[in-house]
Amino acid sequence: MVELTKSLPQRLQQEVSGSFKKTALLQKRVRELIRGAKPMVEAKHMKGPIEIAFAELKEGLIELVADDETPGL
Repeated sequence: MVELTKSLPQRLQQEVSGSFKKTALLQKRVRELIRGAKPMVEAKHMKGPIEIAFAELKEGLIELVADDETPGL
């Protein structure tokens, strides 16, 4: 099946596939985007923060760090 014909939930399920780390990473990044963080990918044709965070994850642009490791906090 071609990647583009799958729905966003189907693509998320395939990529995350039960991984707690990836799920937590996506949740954290979605919250950041909702709060006004700038997307790290071209987001013109994307339909919201979940799709943007998923694209960032697939491109390896985001990683999970403990809150106490966050720079500037």
